Amino acid sequence: MTRVIAVANQKGGVGKTTTSINLAACLAEGRKKTLLVDLDAQGNATSGLGIDKSSLSRCMYDVLINNTEMDGIIQPTEWKNLWVAPATMNLAGAEIDLIEKKNPANALKKHLSKITYNYDFIIIDCPPSLSFLTVNALTAAASVLIPIQCEFYALEGVSQLLSTVDRIRQSTNPDLAVEGIVMTMTDSRTNLSNDVVAQVREHFPDLVYKTMIPRSVRLGEAPSYGQPITVYDPHGKAAEAYRALAQEVKRHGR
Repeated sequence: MTRVIAVANQKGGVGKTTTSINLAACLAEGRKKTLLVDLDAQGNATSGLGIDKSSLSRCMYDVLINNTEMDGIIQPTEWKNLWVAPATMNLAGAEIDLIEKKNPANALKKHLSKITYNYDFIIIDCPPSLSFLTVNALTAAASVLIPIQCEFYALEGVSQLLSTVDRIRQSTNPDLAVEGIVMTMTDSRTNLSNDVVAQVREHFPDLVYKTMIPRSVRLGEAPSYGQPITVYDPHGKAAEAYRALAQEVKRHGR
């Protein structure tokens, strides 16, 4: 069965898009047919995998608002088993335009259901907000993966997101599960990083992945070259970490 995973956190700068890109790339590297759906109007997941947004005539906006079939917008990447459903700034208008739709929270789910058989994994990169686009992603997904940056207010954001997950379960997606929590931008040399990791593991002992993503200059550089970290720095610690995370995701392991 195709696994549809939304990568979500309403806080910005937590490594959400970085995790979406590199988890998708590692699943593809492991011979899993993987589609990355970019639901963020900034389109960073799109450009981060080498897709030129300025060359696109259609994007996820057209799927959600104009009922364009997803097969009509999906772009291949340079790497085997990896495709992108791209976003451009046009997607920013979807928040308002979706409200006029019948069953607006189900717009993405309706279109994904037509193509799931083509893929082993569908990874949805959500915008950094609890917006209507995020609601669409959580309605369409089987589970949500939550990246958390090792910072002082980390737990506060998770609690808000989990409250949203509960509301989605009570309304549009009763079977939505929490796939797991991944700690990002970790630095074992600092007390803050170690304290945050310990605190999150204490609060969510059954949800936190064993794999932690290290802070890495190379990880920050890779998107400007339109490459996942497994291509830009294939033998670095960040690439190995995302490969390990992909293995945990495939096993449903924590």
